Amino acid sequence: MFKVDTSAPILVTGASGYVAGWIVKSLLEAGATVHACVRDPGNQTKLQHLSNLAERTNGKLKFFASDLLEKGSYAAAMKGCKFVFHTASPFTISVQDPQQELIDPALKGTTNVLEQANNTPSVQRVVLTSSCAAIFGDNADIENTPGGVFTEEAWNTSSSLSHNPYSYSKRLAEQKAWAIAKAQDRWDLVVINPSLVIGPGLNPNATSESFSLIRQFGNGTLRHGAPKWGMGVVDVRDLAEAHLAAAFTPEAHGRNIINGHNTDFFEMSKILHGTYGDSFPIPKAAAPKWLIWLAGPVVNTSMTRKMIARNVDVPFKADNTKAIRELGVTYRPLRQSLEEMFQQQIDAGAFAKS
Repeated sequence: MFKVDTSAPILVTGASGYVAGWIVKSLLEAGATVHACVRDPGNQTKLQHLSNLAERTNGKLKFFASDLLEKGSYAAAMKGCKFVFHTASPFTISVQDPQQELIDPALKGTTNVLEQANNTPSVQRVVLTSSCAAIFGDNADIENTPGGVFTEEAWNTSSSLSHNPYSYSKRLAEQKAWAIAKAQDRWDLVVINPSLVIGPGLNPNATSESFSLIRQFGNGTLRHGAPKWGMGVVDVRDLAEAHLAAAFTPEAHGRNIINGHNTDFFEMSKILHGTYGDSFPIPKAAAPKWLIWLAGPVVNTSMTRKMIARNVDVPFKADNTKAIRELGVTYRPLRQSLEEMFQQQIDAGAFAKS
């Protein structure tokens, strides 16, 4: 168990994001003062759900304008903070310019936040939201891991600007973070490496890629079959709790895989079909790999045949025992996370009944 240190303000970058929202909620409920870094503090439409949270708790919420690409833009928000949660980084698969849309924000953003930590004497610990994507690029990479399982010791060496650029951006950003952290000895770095994040959002209109992926089960995109594309998933609420444990457990250290379940798209569709199959075009069958290889890049230009070959019908398996043992992380059932997320999308009008 850990206790949230409320003696100083706590910084959260990307505070309006899917994962960050739940971190902010927990901090406010603990009575902390949260310095929430966002692009536009005046955009109440996007921030109202956070303001509403603050009104219902004993915590305090202060918004600060910040830009991942602007050096020094986190200085005012970080002043006086002991703990920094750096969650801000783009999560999107469909991009036109990977360098500009993924690499630069992830790498320069991490550099700006951590160099600001170097320049802020009050900072004691930074918790970085990285990803399992920094550990592996394709499921087929598991062939090169000891014991056939991804662990915190592994690094993604198969991604590049032209192949899985999102995963490439996560690796570059995390490696840069470790380089900056190891070059000083005043504050320490703890890294969180989540798998695909699912579960309900505090803002039902959130734009995370997670929502786009889950919507495919109900909007007809996968009605002819779901791929057995292996992946890990974790509930956003469990992930937020892992972040807090990483910050406020003194012994926390290193990288931490946060992965509740090893599964695949077809397995998830079977879970949802049992509850929602009569009302929505949730796939009943697994799509054969040859068909996905043939049609996938035509339907989705961000999906390449190399990605399909190295991920479909290839299981994902990650070792989550370090975070369970050292951070006390626990995980909700997969069904609960999926159904609560899907139901939220129904309630928000994301798709109509068939």
